[in-house]
Amino acid sequence: MFAVIKTGGKQYRVAADEQITIMSLAGEAGETVTFSDVLLVDNDGATQLGAPFVAGASVTAEIVEQTRGPKVISFKKRRRKNSKRKRGHRQDLTVVRIVEVFA
Repeated sequence: MFAVIKTGGKQYRVAADEQITIMSLAGEAGETVTFSDVLLVDNDGATQLGAPFVAGASVTAEIVEQTRGPKVISFKKRRRKNSKRKRGHRQDLTVVRIVEVFA
């Protein structure tokens, strides 16, 4: 059984006992999070497709850790102008473990 959920402006295919890395969620490690924006549920070939969400479906997950992504460097240079700018960015991420998919 798997589901497609929407969180942080992205869609993720999830199944029970999987770990996924998503955009930052509020909460500490060990807390439970429920995703109610379920777009699709597949239960051994019986597919339920939402319009836009599947009614009564939800996914429960446990927060494993709050982390940060790799550093991304943004470097801009204007040639012959002695002008350059260097900025770094690290995205805040949350690692969650999917506990259960309710259909």
